[in-house]
Amino acid sequence: MDFVGFTLRNNLFVAPMAGVTDRPFRQLCKKLGAGLAVSEMVTSNSLLYGSAKTLRRANHVGEVAPISVQIAGADPQMMAEAARHNVDNGAQIIDINMGCPAKKVCNVMAGSALMQDEQLVGRILDAVVGAIPDTPVTLKFRTGWNLANKNAPSIARIAESAGVRAVAIHGRTRCQQYTGEAEYDTIAMVKTLVKIPVIANGDITTPEKAKFVLDHTGADGLMIGRAAQGRPWLFREIEHYLKTGEHLPPASVAEIHGILLAHLEDLYDFYGLETGVKVARKHISWYTKGLVGSAAFRRVMNTLPTIEQQRQAVDDFFHHQAAAGEHLHYEDTPNNQDREALAA
Repeated sequence: MDFVGFTLRNNLFVAPMAGVTDRPFRQLCKKLGAGLAVSEMVTSNSLLYGSAKTLRRANHVGEVAPISVQIAGADPQMMAEAARHNVDNGAQIIDINMGCPAKKVCNVMAGSALMQDEQLVGRILDAVVGAIPDTPVTLKFRTGWNLANKNAPSIARIAESAGVRAVAIHGRTRCQQYTGEAEYDTIAMVKTLVKIPVIANGDITTPEKAKFVLDHTGADGLMIGRAAQGRPWLFREIEHYLKTGEHLPPASVAEIHGILLAHLEDLYDFYGLETGVKVARKHISWYTKGLVGSAAFRRVMNTLPTIEQQRQAVDDFFHHQAAAGEHLHYEDTPNNQDREALAA
């Protein structure tokens, strides 16, 4: 895919997710089929540039290009300065966050709260695009603030007019958070109104759903977030299905075990031993969610204080899974029946 001046492997994007899309996760998703991965949001408050959290979020050492960094804030001048700062530190694409529904973000009028003030949206976009004229700017937002105010079409036109090069739209309003089902009619409408690329986001969990969303919206690409947590190989499954109409053979227990171990080593290296163990726990939970015996495993794993114990627990769990068969086995619950079928 030709995207804002870069040639990507495909039109599949990793959604920016706070506390998730760190450099190890972005790199892993790119390796397993994603065309582009957007960083977790970086604050526009210059007073926090030197904090450990912000420095980690802005760490792109060895990352496969293009490097897309998402910035968040509500002040046009601060956002412009944040864009320049991140470009100076390696960002090749600046993405603006107007989609985050978290209260602590919206309470300071950042994230999706900005959709309530279209004039402010315009000022922010003008300031950021003007601050980095040689770097493409993209925008992520939602269908609207609430069901009565779905102003994504208006926001998209403002973005295009300001010189934003592409938009990604989550098929929910801010007030919906992540509840209910994503809707794609609004995204399809936006696609008819602007000439810049439109990326569809929300509830894209299977190859079939990916094809449906592309066909329904006419979008130029897909952005996948929560469905890739603990399942980063979803990108190659979707890539293959969109190209061939056929499913890849499911990943084996042995391969998934290896992917997780490599992911853990990257996390330990990136965060350091103490923090690395803590961050790794949530990823291990995602990789094993719904699997036979995983609830008891996670309870024990979350109490283990060292890397060595964590590695050993993961090895023991996956060796037990492998002994039961080549592919993963999920608990017999309605929510896991589809995943069981895919792994069969």
